[in-house]
Parts: sequence; structure tokens; C-alpha cells
Amino acid sequence: MKNLNRRHFLRLTAAGSAGLFIPSKLPAVTSRTGRPETEKINMEYRTLGRTGIKVPVLSMGVMRADNPNLVKAAMRSGIVHFDTAHGYQEGKNELMLGKIFKDMPRESFVVATKIKVSARGGTFGKEAPEEFMEKFNISMQRLGLDYVDILYFHAIDSREATLYEPVLKVMQDLKKQGRTKNIGVSTHSNEPEVINAAVDSGVYDVVLTSYNFKQKHLPELNAAIDRAADAGLGVVAMKTMAGAKDINIPAALKWVFQNKNIHTAIPGFTAFDELDVCLACATNPQLTGDEKNYLAQADTAPSLYCQQCNSCTTQCVKHLPIPDLMRAYMYNYGYRYPAKAKTLVAELNLSGNPCASCTSCEVKCTNGFAVAEKVRDIARIAAVPQEFLA
Repeated sequence: MKNLNRRHFLRLTAAGSAGLFIPSKLPAVTSRTGRPETEKINMEYRTLGRTGIKVPVLSMGVMRADNPNLVKAAMRSGIVHFDTAHGYQEGKNELMLGKIFKDMPRESFVVATKIKVSARGGTFGKEAPEEFMEKFNISMQRLGLDYVDILYFHAIDSREATLYEPVLKVMQDLKKQGRTKNIGVSTHSNEPEVINAAVDSGVYDVVLTSYNFKQKHLPELNAAIDRAADAGLGVVAMKTMAGAKDINIPAALKWVFQNKNIHTAIPGFTAFDELDVCLACATNPQLTGDEKNYLAQADTAPSLYCQQCNSCTTQCVKHLPIPDLMRAYMYNYGYRYPAKAKTLVAELNLSGNPCASCTSCEVKCTNGFAVAEKVRDIARIAAVPQEFLA
């Protein structure tokens, strides 16, 4: 066991090992960087606004992780904040965390989960509060906890949705009951509008927002983030890798750390080597000359990240939900998370290739995406049986 390296360890504890019992005290295992696995990393701590929660700048987005040993390695390294959601891995993600947390002192970790409510035509139905509450109760059962530290209203893309009173009341009631310590909103579309609405609400404690060097509306987004931080909201960054396709990971993550109003980031590492890279960035967040040069050429850096600007929807003669399809494309080809991509495409109720009847595509993407080609490639995932994608 003493000579077991991470590559060999990863082979032995692949995805199928999720139910494997691991003792709470493990012998030291040396990573490829030479760091003992039990050694905590010296990372900068920042406070999530008025929540008072102090967390390292590096947290863990657990969405794609299915190996409990990776989560435990992150905890041993000093990461304390773990972000999941009701829908991740059809609930298996929360179940995995629940098994890990049951043997941990409750004050030793910070956990956030997210609830997405169904919408029709961009608006919520009268059943939205009940749906939110039902999903929340299921999530709590999976996690096996009396409370979560942060509960997010998930995947919000407008001011109106951010301020949707029936769901806000449910969240406020849960906070009063102590079932969540803080309430937040997550957004990866129209982020400045959502963040400003969260500030104006006077209700939200935390915002979880897409934030990366590829975004084209950074001045507006940075202004909204600054306003949120000044108002006492905690600010958490996601989508930091801008699509996870041929991205310079250290440059991308360190770029996020430079903004002091981003209190922590939740990159979705799924392997021990990726964890080591993220930890190295958090330990030494200063950008190197090569990383600065890479960022200076951001417009030419390849990416699968859709800006969610929605300019494509007005150009499309069929008014297809192209931003959602591009996000599904990113999940499948960038994140290598086909199950999540299929779920998102299925929610759109499209049949076959929705572009098939068009002889040419009039959509001009601001990112330069070949929209019709990408729509065709990702739409067909709806026909793939779910069990093939788990």
C-alpha cells in the first residue's frame, strides 16, 4: 500500500467502487506531485459574505464525480465546501455524499444543493412551490442531514424568475426552520440580471454564477458581482473552465482567483490528477507569464462554452432553444457527462433532428459555433437509452 501511486489507485477505485468501504484513517499515499495525500494544502480563505462561512478559494463541484475516494482526498487536502444538486446523476451524487458525510463531524464540511423547478414557456406553474419542497425533502433524505449550509434556486435566467415569490417563500420558511442555513440562486444565463435581482430581493445570501475568462459580457458581470459582494452576498463561481475543451486549466482557474469578490470556485474535477492541478493553483494563484499570454489570446482559445446570450434564438426561423442545446453539447463533449446532456435535451421535447427541414442555417453565433451541426449532433442523444449513459 505504501508504494501505491495515484494512477494505479485510480484504476483500482474506478466508478464501480462507489460502494467500497474505506477506513476513516488511511495510510499516506503519495501523489504524482510528491504531496502526501493526508497533507492539507495552505490555501487562502475567504468569507461568503454575510453568511459568515469561511471557505478556501477552492471548493469542489461534485456534479460529475462518482468516486467517493476522490471526495475524501479533497477533504483531506483541506477542501471543505462541496456543491451538488437534486438532479445530479439522478440523485446518486447526493447519495454518495450522504454516505461520506455520515461519519464526519457536521461542522467539518459545508454542503450546498440546488433545486430546479419545471417551467413551461419560461414561466413557473402554480405547482412550483410543491415541486420545490418535494425535491428538497428527497435531497435531504439522500444526504442524511438535518440541514444544508446553502440551498439554491437552480438554473435561473431572469429577474422575474429570481424574484418568484412562491418559491422564495418556501426557501425563507426552510431557513426559518433551520433546514437550510442560507438561501441562494444559481445562474448560467443572463448572469448580471439575475445577480442584480438577487441583491435587490434582500432575501438571498449567496449567488452561484458562471464565471470564466471566455465570457463576453465581463464588464457587466464584474459590476454585478462587485455589487453583490458589497451588499454582503457570498459569491461562488462555476463554469470556470469555459467548457473544459482544450483549456489551460491553471490559467483559467487562477484567472478566477484574481477577483477577490469571488469567494470560492467549484471546478468539477473527477480524477486525482485533476485535483492536484486545482490544489496547485489554489496554493500558488499568481499567474505565470505563459498563463497571462494564454489569457491575452482568449478570443482564439478553443472552447465549448456557450455565452447564453440568446441572440441565436431570434435568428432561428424555428425559434429553437439553441442555448440549452449548446449547453447540452458542452455537457456531452466537454464534460463527458452524456446522462446530464440527455436529461437536458429530453426536457426540451424535441424530436429527431429539429434542423432537418432547413436547407441552410441563418444563425450566426457570437462564439462562431456551427450551430446546425452541433444541434444535429446533440439532438440525437435523446434516442439513446438512459442506461447506456449512466
